[in-house]
Amino acid sequence: MKIDPASLRITDMRFADIDGAPKRCTLMKLYTNQGIVGYGEVRDASSRTYAAMLKSRILGENPCNVEKIFRRIKQFGGDSRQAGGVCAIEVACWDIAGKVWGVPVWQLLGGKFRDRIRVYCDTDSEGGGRDMGKALAERMKKGYTFLKMDLGIELLIDVPGALSAPLGFLEKMREYKRTVFSTPHGSVDPSAMRGEAYDLFNTEHFLTGIHITEKGLDYLENYMAECRAAAGYSIPIAIDHLGHIPVEDCIKLAKRLEKFNLAWMEDPVPWQKTAQYARLAAATTVPIGTGEDIYLKENFKPLFEAGAIAVAHPDVLTAGGILETKKIGDMAEDYGVQMSIHMAESPIACMAAVHAAAATRNFMALEVHSVDVPWWENIAKGIPSPLIRDGYIDVPSTPGLGIEDLDEELIKEKLHKNFPEPWAPTLEWDGEWANDRRWS
Repeated sequence: MKIDPASLRITDMRFADIDGAPKRCTLMKLYTNQGIVGYGEVRDASSRTYAAMLKSRILGENPCNVEKIFRRIKQFGGDSRQAGGVCAIEVACWDIAGKVWGVPVWQLLGGKFRDRIRVYCDTDSEGGGRDMGKALAERMKKGYTFLKMDLGIELLIDVPGALSAPLGFLEKMREYKRTVFSTPHGSVDPSAMRGEAYDLFNTEHFLTGIHITEKGLDYLENYMAECRAAAGYSIPIAIDHLGHIPVEDCIKLAKRLEKFNLAWMEDPVPWQKTAQYARLAAATTVPIGTGEDIYLKENFKPLFEAGAIAVAHPDVLTAGGILETKKIGDMAEDYGVQMSIHMAESPIACMAAVHAAAATRNFMALEVHSVDVPWWENIAKGIPSPLIRDGYIDVPSTPGLGIEDLDEELIKEKLHKNFPEPWAPTLEWDGEWANDRRWS
């Protein structure tokens, strides 16, 4: 069938939820009247409803008009996972447009600045700093040139005297960690996402009353020293998951860690607290980064204008999609802020990020959170194999995202237990209508 771009129309939207990649990931297909299918993804651990509710608003539209569709639906996005539907659709439309015109997405964005994308891998370890250091060193042996690790109050939760908090609070945190974070993804009882423990764990940092004691600061400083002793100082290491502590404790910790030449300290306080970020940035030489939960480029601007961060860290599936991520990188460059990209999802999201990174001059490294998941890259067919070579991903020259097909048998094997039927019809979302106008 000969493709006619002018008469191309979106006809359907369907989903498959898989588990363990590394979290629950909602894969999406956008179908067209000419047999072209676009692949998108709702951000990790989000809800397919964020995308499904937009189906009636894009049916009948030409998916090649990516910016037009994005501007129609962008009002329905929000912070973090709330942006998942808008971003999934934007990514799928770019994939379709590239397939229709026979070019990779990066070409539609104006061309590429690089032929391969540097990967940084998040690293987990159950032991102390020496064990984490060995894990980081193993990453280096595999060719990775940029690393990240967790360093925060989760390491201190069972260390006597390392934390102070209102009595009972830490016990509730331990309860929540046991029932949610220690449970395999897909097996969490929804009731665990309600109640006092959940509310406390999801309280903004400055409201928790948690503080790191001098003993706790000593522990984290020594942990980082052991990591550097094993991994050396020649490779960048970023740190994440400090925990819900106030900015004063972030400053104390940052000062302790300055000697270890960190690449950045990630998400120390909620991204909305621009003044706190500016205060922290002014108090330490450790680069400060945030962005994985920020939707749209205009919400990065206050942080840039305040000189509050050194690293912008958007996630394509929250930022607004592929083009919005490029715009964020371009704007960050104007303010002298480096951009890296957060990515903890399936190869669909990974390839979307690869195209955004290739087309953006101001780019340093792309997170891949699934380097220890042996089947992860097999979900997508047609992408380079192995996908990561010596710490880099080659930028594809094939149309769209570069994904020819999905491994449907593997998807069936990895389906989330609450969504046992992949690509089921979504007819219930076809006819919804609402007056979406935002002005009178």
